[in-house]
Amino acid sequence: MKVSNASKIYKSVGAEAVLTEAEDLRKYLTGISTSFGYVLSDKDGNTFYTDLRYFEAATNSLKGTDIAVKEFVPPFENLLNGYKEVAIPLGRTLYNDYNKLKACGLEVKDSLPYFTSAMSVKDELEIENIEMACKIADKAYDSLLGQIKEGMTENDVAALLEYLMRGFGASGTSFDTIVAFGANSSVPHHETGFDKLKFGDIVLIDFGCKYKGYCSDCTRTFLFGDDNKHAVFKSAYMHVLNAHMLVKEKLVSGMTGREADFIARDYLKQQNLDKMFTHSLGHGIGINIHEFPRLSPKSEDVLTDGMVFSDEPGIYVAGEYGIRIEDSVMLKNGKVVSLTNSDKKLTVL
Repeated sequence: MKVSNASKIYKSVGAEAVLTEAEDLRKYLTGISTSFGYVLSDKDGNTFYTDLRYFEAATNSLKGTDIAVKEFVPPFENLLNGYKEVAIPLGRTLYNDYNKLKACGLEVKDSLPYFTSAMSVKDELEIENIEMACKIADKAYDSLLGQIKEGMTENDVAALLEYLMRGFGASGTSFDTIVAFGANSSVPHHETGFDKLKFGDIVLIDFGCKYKGYCSDCTRTFLFGDDNKHAVFKSAYMHVLNAHMLVKEKLVSGMTGREADFIARDYLKQQNLDKMFTHSLGHGIGINIHEFPRLSPKSEDVLTDGMVFSDEPGIYVAGEYGIRIEDSVMLKNGKVVSLTNSDKKLTVL
């Protein structure tokens, strides 16, 4: 019988019972994606309670695991009849639901730190799924470049890229695809719109897809034709790329997120560009596009083998241009291994 993450979390939490409703945490416990349900774990095992929309599929998917499937009968607090203590992810629980548990006389413990810790280090299957999501993203991006034409809108390019990712096997996007033309690239989280592509435009695309529930994340910046007006941009691009590659070279297991961020930030400071680096170096990637660890100027999160995260230095000059170069990477044998690998040299279409 396959031992699930539900059993692993239950043992680490040490509470009489562990009840989990949050969709992403439930996915981590069961390995299946559903919009509704509760996972209850105790000394006798694990049970996934869901409604009839998912009952058959969940029963089939969880066959051979240590998770039983039962139909949910409300109210949810009745699942805990007979218990004195329950662990729930407090930061992901509605205050009203928390009050219902307290009204039942239950001692409530926080399970969220245990999820954060466990989900930050990926197992072999999780890494395989993330690697596939990254390969799909790479393949879709490479295919996209040959299909971009003058006059297309940002939205057109985003739609085409998403279509390609699905065509290559993705189940969906990791987040809303960002496509920014020209000066729009100076906004790190630009909202993809309907500006039309012109010769000489800077193009920034931040994208990712999901494979079996796991995310990829990648950003590329390039020129759509060279109008010989981008000397400053080209120089800045090389510095951002150097910062990106320095992280891959110097980051090792055991560093903190702050130390990792410093590698890129210090290099950009030497080029008088650090004040234009307005966000953190990176974030964990898994079931969610933003997970533990945090790679930021104040992060003391310790980076260890098995963690997957982004390496994404960038600089932004308001109203003029933005540059971000991002790969999904992981730590293996103490070193950085890149999972997205499309070309990072400055491309001119």
